Amino acid sequence: MLRLSLAAGQFRARCPGVMTQLYSAASALLLCTLTVLFKTSVSGDHVPMLLWTTQRSQCNPDTALHEGHVVSAQELTVLLQPVFTQNSRHLIVFLQDTLSIDDFTYLSESYGNKNPFQNVQEILQSSSCLVLPAVDCEATRYLLSFLQESGAWNLTNITNLDVSQLEVNTSKPNLLVVHLRPLVSGLNKNFTLEAIAENDKIIGRLTMDLQERGINFSVIYTAVRPSRISRRTDVVGELRRRLMATEEEGSLSYPPLNVTAGSDTCILFYASNFSLKANSSVFIDLTNATFVMQNVDISSSECSDTNTTLSLKYTKPVNEISSLEIRFLMTNKFYGSSARNWSTLDSVEIVQDGEKFAKFNVSVISAPAEYSFHCQLVGTSNHYPARLIPSNNEAKNWDVFISRLQIQGFNVENNQFSYASDCTGFFTPGIWMGLVTSILLLWILAYGIHMIMQLTTNNRYDDPKGPALSVPQTE
Repeated sequence: MLRLSLAAGQFRARCPGVMTQLYSAASALLLCTLTVLFKTSVSGDHVPMLLWTTQRSQCNPDTALHEGHVVSAQELTVLLQPVFTQNSRHLIVFLQDTLSIDDFTYLSESYGNKNPFQNVQEILQSSSCLVLPAVDCEATRYLLSFLQESGAWNLTNITNLDVSQLEVNTSKPNLLVVHLRPLVSGLNKNFTLEAIAENDKIIGRLTMDLQERGINFSVIYTAVRPSRISRRTDVVGELRRRLMATEEEGSLSYPPLNVTAGSDTCILFYASNFSLKANSSVFIDLTNATFVMQNVDISSSECSDTNTTLSLKYTKPVNEISSLEIRFLMTNKFYGSSARNWSTLDSVEIVQDGEKFAKFNVSVISAPAEYSFHCQLVGTSNHYPARLIPSNNEAKNWDVFISRLQIQGFNVENNQFSYASDCTGFFTPGIWMGLVTSILLLWILAYGIHMIMQLTTNNRYDDPKGPALSVPQTE
């Protein structure tokens, strides 16, 4: 044993570099393993999916789903088989932009005495249901294409949210796709709760109407991507959610809208939410029509090296409006102060029914011509970092909500966005707080140094020319 210890000691003494390399290799291997495991545990966005039917039960699926299991696309096709094997082939898909399983508890508690999911919960309690807490977002994105390929459906897209005049031909299998009102991220909680409550009313109204007609049907309620409502759990879960949120920021839930000039792409446009409100009452959601279904006419768009116009034309987006056109006017100019070209979104125009013309001037939306522009919130609200300012009286009748806007009108390469220039300014409230605090501390330091430099010799020591100090010796 003594010889072994001496040998080991001599080896460590003679070969310190070898030991260091071994420790480094082991640490690197351990770090890589932990990184892979951590990425595996935190990757993959998922959304809930609710299925219910007026016929036989869809509960108790053959495939056991344990807690935390994320349903893949292949597993989802197996779980949806009962929908295609029952006698009635009427299927309704309620598609929302964002939804998480925590919304059903978190938002219900935030709403007070009222429950924004009242109709959905009542339907789930009275009907045969199947609740999938976590379905892979990739599976939900291809859900509509999978359903269309699974049968000869009579497809009907409902985007105007008016189901009172819906006609269903019961002689053919019907696939009704209802695009619900989007939950605009970044707005206050009351707006989100009102949007969910409105969607819940639409679900209850449509299902109740079909039941009164005696039509048997199945329903799927899901979303395109998860919402960002945080769950109050432990620190590890919070870290996981933050990493997932950061990863989500860099990914697009659907491809951007592209405008081509010949064979080249000249305009790219993306938004997670694109909606309008006319006269403070008529809500128009254009997100799905623009990016998902692409029921938009872009033939009037124009591209050049100096001026670009993105024209979006919609036919009857809601019952109150027969046609709607939205134009984004961009310019590319050279500025001598920066010695480079800058692309600027100068104005946004809205033309309703070919007559009513509304124009908005745009603030803070500019970027180098080689870059794209990105902003988390753009609209008419005063609280948005990039504002659309009404330029005429007709524009005052419109409210615009755009979330996660990214647009590029010049120098598009490989049909992809270039590096994004964000709308966040250089002097945000946090930066101002840091600057003021730093200036105050520097002033205190400078004042202290100045006072020290003003000290003289007489202040430091006793004056030798002054009167002597007399101390009496008698008591």
